[in-house]
Amino acid sequence: MLPESFITNILEKHMHTRAFPATSEIKKLFTKIVLTLFPEQSKIHFKTKAELKAVFESLETGLESILHSMKGELKESPEKLAQAYFGKIPEIHALLLTDVEAMVQGDPAATTDYEVIRTYPGFYAMAFYRLAHGLHHLSIPLIPRILTEYAHSKTGIDIHPGAKIGRYFFMDHGTGIVIGETCTIGERVKIYQGVTLGALSVDKKMASTKRHPTIEDGVVIYSGATILGGETVVGKESIIGGNVWLTHSVPAQTKIYHQSTSKLIKG
Repeated sequence: MLPESFITNILEKHMHTRAFPATSEIKKLFTKIVLTLFPEQSKIHFKTKAELKAVFESLETGLESILHSMKGELKESPEKLAQAYFGKIPEIHALLLTDVEAMVQGDPAATTDYEVIRTYPGFYAMAFYRLAHGLHHLSIPLIPRILTEYAHSKTGIDIHPGAKIGRYFFMDHGTGIVIGETCTIGERVKIYQGVTLGALSVDKKMASTKRHPTIEDGVVIYSGATILGGETVVGKESIIGGNVWLTHSVPAQTKIYHQSTSKLIKG
């Protein structure tokens, strides 16, 4: 028999745990959003505007229903937040199309948009990240993390929904990439597998500060590189070589490569 004190403790948690929506409901709803936006991933294709409009209205209602179960944690009503979020969907879709273009243009192995959308883990991770970031921007709790962690479990790519990522972002291969909460990434940035954009310290007192690096436009970061710190800025069009460990800022158009110790070459 289990100890009575143990049963009491677990019962207390059951009685006082907040009634957030089931993770399975969240995954199902947002997977349907991805499949609706990108029919390349789906076997269900709509034939008329009215049919598609009805689907989006149903998805918005679904989000509103999920938000109702956590309305005590929200800054606005579930109705307003769901409406505001779906108002962002065209912008999110447009951003994702730039990511697809970056993948097709940046990867010699990519042949078509269809191939990228259907098969690339980087696209899948970005789709859920950009949807999650839209929720994060509206200060909706928990759901953004559920979405990005779901994508993480499917792709091995870990992007915090609070990170800010510009247009035309490309993760080549992608497995093992980590992008922290306060990271800022510019446009046309390319990152290879195993890259970490992280914090120098995991001190809880730093929770409200910028802990992760800024990566400016046009930067390429090769596999296994680690870039740490909220004050670290990688200047425009720099190249960071594989396995580099970087904790200081570098100016624009800099090349850094790993050779026993990291060396800086002004280009």
